[in-house]
Amino acid sequence: MNRRELLRLFSVTGTLLALPSAGFVPGIDQATGSVPGRSGHLDATALDEYTQLNSNLWRVFGLAPSKSQVLPLVRTQLDVLTDKLKQPHDEAAHQRLCLLTADLFQLAGEIFFDGNHYTDAAHCYSLAASAAKEAGAFDLWACALTRHAFVAVYEQQFPQAVPLLELAAVLARRGDSELSTRHWVAAVQAETFAGLGDQDACQRALDTAEQVLDLPGQVHNGGWLRFDGSRLAEERGTCYVALGRSDLAETALTKALTGTLTVRRRAGVLADLALLGVQRRDPEQVVAFTAEAVEAARQTGSGVINRKLRGLQQHLLPLLHDGRIRRLNDDITALTGPAVSG
Repeated sequence: MNRRELLRLFSVTGTLLALPSAGFVPGIDQATGSVPGRSGHLDATALDEYTQLNSNLWRVFGLAPSKSQVLPLVRTQLDVLTDKLKQPHDEAAHQRLCLLTADLFQLAGEIFFDGNHYTDAAHCYSLAASAAKEAGAFDLWACALTRHAFVAVYEQQFPQAVPLLELAAVLARRGDSELSTRHWVAAVQAETFAGLGDQDACQRALDTAEQVLDLPGQVHNGGWLRFDGSRLAEERGTCYVALGRSDLAETALTKALTGTLTVRRRAGVLADLALLGVQRRDPEQVVAFTAEAVEAARQTGSGVINRKLRGLQQHLLPLLHDGRIRRLNDDITALTGPAVSG
């Protein structure tokens, strides 16, 4: 997507979301009703079709080996919804449009996040939160804030994530109690507390996240909310690595590898296991797990994996006397840019 067009779309949509619904602005029905193609009526069938298309885009995103391939499709649909937001509608239609817009900005944010374009991802999550607020969609609103906080977590700016997650937790409690929103917020809070070195708070948050396993039925929607507890072992492992609890981390991460993981998730677990090898000064473990993670990064071009590898690379310096690790260090630099030199 052309960046200038992207910024224009952000600006236009942000402005529209800040305005009252067009259907309630005095005189706007008369002013726009005679414009060709600007009928104020948006029926339920059209909204249902937009909803189905959004769902399809999330499925394509999940299956796409390169997430950036989905962005042009998302941008096209966002253009359609933004155009509809300019037109007069009744309150119910306006809220559904805002919900659909929030849904798509959440998806756009995940695409940018995967590509390491964190500033653009943060813009998308902010717009998703604004649109979800306008729609009165507390779970989506909470998830948008949590994704926004995740940007800070990945950049290891943990104090910045704390207030966003606190607000997300409050909103999640006002959402659907049958969904896993509050448990996912807790999982991200756990990683944040681990980054801050607060083991007790991290453990409490992990215990809250694990309560998702007690929820009956379908607890997520497969789109902006995908937390079902299947990642708990990975998340515990990541937290314990950050806290320096190698014993607990290895148990959790080894368990995670026995599950069915996407390439990106597996690479994240491998990078954490490699970091454990660094902490133990075990070059064999470092080489074995890092090599597989590097290959996953080559296959997918995922910025998320690259960021994981960059985080690992910062700890490789004490082991760079080993030629195998120097070569892997060079491979990471080739994929992600300069970091550690040997």
